[in-house]
Amino acid sequence: MTRFAVLLLIALAATPVAAQDAEAAQAESEEADSIIRDGTDATLDEFLWVARPVIVFADSPADPNFVQQMEELRARESALVERDVVVLTDTDPSADSDLRRELRPRGFMLVIIGKDGTLIARKPLPWSEREISRSIDKEPLRQQEVRERGLAD
Repeated sequence: MTRFAVLLLIALAATPVAAQDAEAAQAESEEADSIIRDGTDATLDEFLWVARPVIVFADSPADPNFVQQMEELRARESALVERDVVVLTDTDPSADSDLRRELRPRGFMLVIIGKDGTLIARKPLPWSEREISRSIDKEPLRQQEVRERGLAD
């Protein structure tokens, strides 16, 4: 009976640790699944033919346009995932990132790049997910993807 009680106590003591480990793993998984990434170390070449970068620049993460844009993108992430979008953010002009050197933003700027590396849109104000999706959906490569995936009505 004593041995059983000891085993029971050990099992009960281990349960919260296992639950914490599971919660941590789930949080890491959700973070890895997010399409939103820090773009200060990114290059456009790493997304060529793999994803459509949507880059959101600002001079500060507190910029109202940046905050509005990110809220819009987070609220409708599934539509962007469907279009193979990866969102890259860069709110530190002093970092002098590759993206900043290549795209030369001034303050807030939204840039949409195609899978083939072509510039789809460059906007000085936030865009809704619908506007972003429409500009992507007009591209010939996206139309081909829709046909191949059988997503057309």
